[in-house]
Amino acid sequence: MNILLAGASGQLGQELAPLLGALGRLIPVDRAPGLPGTVQMDLTDFEAVGRLLDERRPDAVVNAAAYTAVDQAESAVHDAFRLNAGLPDTLARWCARNDRALLHYSTDYVFDGSLDRPWREQDRPNPLSVYGETKLAGEWAVTASGCRHLVLRTSWVYSTHGSNFVLTMLKLARERPSLSIVGDQRGCPTWARNLARVSADLLGRLVAPAEEETSAAPHGIYHYCDDDAVTWYHFARLIFEQAVTLGHLQAMPRLQAIASAEFPQPARRPANSVLDTTAIRAAFGVQPPELAASLRTCLEELEP
Repeated sequence: MNILLAGASGQLGQELAPLLGALGRLIPVDRAPGLPGTVQMDLTDFEAVGRLLDERRPDAVVNAAAYTAVDQAESAVHDAFRLNAGLPDTLARWCARNDRALLHYSTDYVFDGSLDRPWREQDRPNPLSVYGETKLAGEWAVTASGCRHLVLRTSWVYSTHGSNFVLTMLKLARERPSLSIVGDQRGCPTWARNLARVSADLLGRLVAPAEEETSAAPHGIYHYCDDDAVTWYHFARLIFEQAVTLGHLQAMPRLQAIASAEFPQPARRPANSVLDTTAIRAAFGVQPPELAASLRTCLEELEP
């Protein structure tokens, strides 16, 4: 089958590409150059996106493109909505007209963090930020289109490339002897490769021929994140401990846990954005790996 991957040059897109390529012929698309054969285009030029879909006619579309600069989105509202809501709307409508499958990604930031338990799929979204609002609008566009779809909400994604908390912490630790890290926001760090592996497995089921479809075919919104909920402070401590062991840092910086109020940011973050993965475990046998082991494997791929 032909699989169009939007956002192929991003941190999730780079992990998805080899796995999706094993399922069929990959059509990587992004604004930035990346994989050989990447179609370079502005993904907010929806007419151009529509023409590409009509020309290539993929059997499945995977949308890993997103505006993820949470704070910048507060002032770049138009740009964030176009990429996070307008693009999935364009992709979903095309998939609905052509009976194609769509895999799309959303975020833990659609929730306001007010619950004292992990968030379930049926809990009411109430985003605190423009970023969260745009991602929720993207969810609505996909579900309203009527196409065969799977939306995976995920959280705190990291990898060896792109812009993410792990790489930022390592950079800061090399520059500063001490760091203050927010200690009152709690979530589930997720290695992009683990998310990509689950995605490839579920996509294969989503695009199964009609005669092979079963009640176990994925459809709708599911939560996926790696095991273990931590604060940003505890995540940073684990990063530094492992980085010292692997030789990426000579010594751990001094760490201080601070409240969110002591680190003001343009966008509000939920205090508790831990996602409940019970549904995806029960429906498809997905077993999210533990944080410590996944982080170590990720860090082992970095050059010392």
